[in-house]
Amino acid sequence: MSHLNYNHLYYFWMVCKQGSVTKAADALFLTPQTVTGQIRSLEDRLKGKLTKRVGRNIEPTELGQLVFKYADKMFDLSYQMLDRINYTQRDNQLFEVGVADALSKRLVSQVLLEGIPNDQRIQLSCFESTHEMLLEQLSQHKLDMILSDCPVSSTQNPGLYSKKLGESAMSFFCTDDLSDADFPACIEDYKLLVPSRRSAMGRKLHQWFDQQGITPNILGEFDDAALMKAFACYHKSMFIAPSIYADELTSNSRLYEVKRVTDICDEYFVIFAERMIMHPAVKRICAADFSTLF
Repeated sequence: MSHLNYNHLYYFWMVCKQGSVTKAADALFLTPQTVTGQIRSLEDRLKGKLTKRVGRNIEPTELGQLVFKYADKMFDLSYQMLDRINYTQRDNQLFEVGVADALSKRLVSQVLLEGIPNDQRIQLSCFESTHEMLLEQLSQHKLDMILSDCPVSSTQNPGLYSKKLGESAMSFFCTDDLSDADFPACIEDYKLLVPSRRSAMGRKLHQWFDQQGITPNILGEFDDAALMKAFACYHKSMFIAPSIYADELTSNSRLYEVKRVTDICDEYFVIFAERMIMHPAVKRICAADFSTLF
């Protein structure tokens, strides 16, 4: 075998990473027919079948697994090379961060400030989406780092790692002063604004309601924590937010802290790919001490 077409190998690698020809084609801005044709050319060159269909997904054959193993190392090294060039040649280092939409934006900003060098030669680009979508972007090397409210599973997402930065107890806030009310029974007397069930905090909160035997009267679910708090100020309702913001919320608005609940914690994680730990900003954030922040 005197020559190997690396474009064909790259298309095969993308199909394995994406799990389907259609998803790989979308990521490559090609038609599925083009991707399939290129993989067939690679199979002809290697004299063996590389993929097989399992249900709706495409999986590598035994030969395909061997080829993918080497291709994965090759293309990961190529991304590392590009990262190195990007970090050393740009006037301002590009730092692309994914932020889970359920997180407090003020706290996120304080975490990201730790990644900015003293000379401030950095270009920060933030992308907000769901935890699952951000993981997909990170695995495709489109992000340098993710800030999320839940960790990553290394078994389900090989090559991705997470580090816990800290956590905060959660407090219930209301537009009425309920200091003498019976908590948590008083929750059922108010319209409730809660994080979306798609978020880690939303799932924790509903589990807590079940444990307390409470049937909440939910007015709305919000992906954006800032929007939820803003909505609460204009509607007679109750909502939940990290306790670390209690002083700020109660002093600058018409809100009262009803109760601080230590059984529910909002956790903050930084998630990165193994190859991306070389990014100076990721290094600084992972090494930072956030104990005073939380």
